Amino acid sequence: SMPSEMLLKIFSYLDAVSLLSVGCVNKRFYELANDNGIWLKLYSSSLQPKWTIWKMKSKQTETVSLGCAALHDKKPGYWKKEYIFKQTSAFKTRVMRLVKLLDPYTGLPCKNKEAMKVSGLSWIIVLKDKNGKEHVIEKPNLSFKDTSVTILWYGTHWPSLDVLSTLKLFGVTPLLPYQSSPPNKNGPRRFSLIAEYHVANLTESSVAVGADELVQLFSLSPGLLVGIWKEKNEIAFVMASLHYNQLLERSILGSATVQFAPPPNKPLLDDIDPEYGLHDYSLHLDLHGRSCMYLCGSFKGLFCRKGDIENGYLRLSVVSLKDNRKHFPIIGTLGICWETDAFKGNVKDCFVMDLTLLDGTGKPFWCFSAPVYMELSSKASGLYDYMGHIYTADYVDSEGKVCVEFVWLEETKEYITVSLVLYVSTKKVNSWYGTNY
Repeated sequence: SMPSEMLLKIFSYLDAVSLLSVGCVNKRFYELANDNGIWLKLYSSSLQPKWTIWKMKSKQTETVSLGCAALHDKKPGYWKKEYIFKQTSAFKTRVMRLVKLLDPYTGLPCKNKEAMKVSGLSWIIVLKDKNGKEHVIEKPNLSFKDTSVTILWYGTHWPSLDVLSTLKLFGVTPLLPYQSSPPNKNGPRRFSLIAEYHVANLTESSVAVGADELVQLFSLSPGLLVGIWKEKNEIAFVMASLHYNQLLERSILGSATVQFAPPPNKPLLDDIDPEYGLHDYSLHLDLHGRSCMYLCGSFKGLFCRKGDIENGYLRLSVVSLKDNRKHFPIIGTLGICWETDAFKGNVKDCFVMDLTLLDGTGKPFWCFSAPVYMELSSKASGLYDYMGHIYTADYVDSEGKVCVEFVWLEETKEYITVSLVLYVSTKKVNSWYGTNY
């Protein structure tokens, strides 16, 4: 029963976050909280002095007449949208500016953790059942590595796998950062769709990565692991591995329904010659099991001759089977660690691979973070230096392939990496450089 004029006066004392929240109470509050006079005051007060050619004083804004063009000619909610757009654009600029700072050794962004802290970024998964009901899973455990972050969700009240249809992974940031610290999950938030997976018939349609006494792991591309309880057909946990090079863009710059699509690369003139192939590439490779790091290495001066191009791939040899000077050990026993409220485990003979391939200009050319499983090869080691079983681990996506060979040394209880080869898709190279291999 309170008059609208009195409510508008009360709303004029609220900040932007409170205005957005009060607008969710009912239809009348929503319409009043869209008042252009209130939002124009917030918009003008947020401008820096060097931009305020037409900035109004607060008293002028409060008493602005309805004949003012800034208010009268605009639809309700216009200045609210302008304010939110201005704030989110400035926020994205600040965050992406941090991401552009590079580590001189790896050539990779070195301020990712700071950028994520500044942005208030978090991640959630949304499980949707066949009836359309959505189950939001928040509060993940995070594990940061040099080039990726691993995100683990688990709980006790997840829906049965039989009724699930899709799983969506979102990056979530406060709609108006810096105005709600720490970010309130009940406050206005912005969702950015990172990936969407169809989980109906999950165990038949996805790749089995490995198992231990309690769970079996299934891989969904790109970079998602789903752990299923062996005793019952239910999800034990979900683990996502996201590469820093794609993390913030996908988590911030997309929308709630459409994934972020990076702009095409602009090749430099004369930066590649098809007669000579690729040259001066760099590789940064991490192998880890979420909580354990098994390998962290950088390899420079990689190249591909024209004769190494066949079957739609350009071959980059990083570690050769014949050159034992480049062979290197793996620290620890390979496996992926997992946990829930009550249980912990380690699925052996699988790991997470973080790969970053930089082109000759130092620009990230191919990046991913994904689970990989090992298989025992049928051939025995013919190397004089290493007598033991050979294991292979392969990764394939639309941009290329990675093939790794390990030899298990029983005496020292360690793996030795004896071969590491990258196969880059000619389609990827042609689209990147505008060439024709």
